[in-house]
Amino acid sequence: MEEKVLKILAETNEELLTYTGSNMLEDGLVNSLSFVTMIGDLEDAFEIDFDPALLEEEYFGNKDRIIQTIKELLA
Repeated sequence: MEEKVLKILAETNEELLTYTGSNMLEDGLVNSLSFVTMIGDLEDAFEIDFDPALLEEEYFGNKDRIIQTIKELLA
């Protein structure tokens, strides 16, 4: 599962794989269009739909938070 996430993140921006900050949007690693594309790719890859309330830095700020959010949704 983590490998799938990392592949999608790398396709979005290789720097996301080593980013340890808390807000990839504010720090300029993704823009709004690439963020939306990344979310769509994650939804397709895991056959899930993210509630719009989850699309915040608390859940999508960096790769670790994204992986944790997906694990929780798949549980």
